[in-house]
Amino acid sequence: MTLRAEDVSWAAGGAPIVRGVTMRLPEQGVLGLVGPNGSGKSSLLRLLAGLRRGTGGAIYLEDRPIESLRRKEIARRLAHVEQQSDIDISLTAREVVALGRLPLRGAWNGWSTRDEDAVASALQRTDMIDRAAQPWSTLSGGERQRILIARALAQEPQELLLDEPTNHLDIRHQLDLMRLLGNLGTRIVVALHDLNQAAAFCDEIAVMHHGQLVKQGAPEDVLDEELIRKVFAVEATISHVGCGLRVAFF
Repeated sequence: MTLRAEDVSWAAGGAPIVRGVTMRLPEQGVLGLVGPNGSGKSSLLRLLAGLRRGTGGAIYLEDRPIESLRRKEIARRLAHVEQQSDIDISLTAREVVALGRLPLRGAWNGWSTRDEDAVASALQRTDMIDRAAQPWSTLSGGERQRILIARALAQEPQELLLDEPTNHLDIRHQLDLMRLLGNLGTRIVVALHDLNQAAAFCDEIAVMHHGQLVKQGAPEDVLDEELIRKVFAVEATISHVGCGLRVAFF
């Protein structure tokens, strides 16, 4: 086990947001975290990233409670991409990616060959080499998301956590981004709204409802009409298309 949650809870203002979640990351591939708005997806991601301390249970990174680790130790293992990120508009795309190296460097360490190689590799893996010198402010929404993922990859993480990265993108850029995630070769947890994207691009799905983990497993083992009705309060039919599933709502 690398990153896992054991009976994790978190409350805000006395209101429970995450309730007793036990979750494992797959050994490889993409885990899609799905659920309605307010189901606790974003809060759980922040707990997994060590950005928030739970009010019960524990997050473990290599069998050590994540709250016992220094931020630099966590940054060497996992990276977290928020829904929105405040970026200095005067920076270039490459300079934004280079920010991903900051958590790993000592106060007196200069820029190294390894730093340079990590940034170049991150730009290459996200297919953004040709945008490296372009100002952040001129990038499209899809390009900005790729650069934010590249910034996370520049940390050289083993686990990558993303909070609704396809939000506000058009359909083509949503599909491009999901294909990119599947090809990164990094263990990934990604919060999603679109069940069809989750079924098509994720190796496993974890369903959240009212702060609880309802079910986790392969898409074909998790998604069914009854679960969708209970969790999302809509009627749906599920059909098999090729090697995957298609969810139709009515």
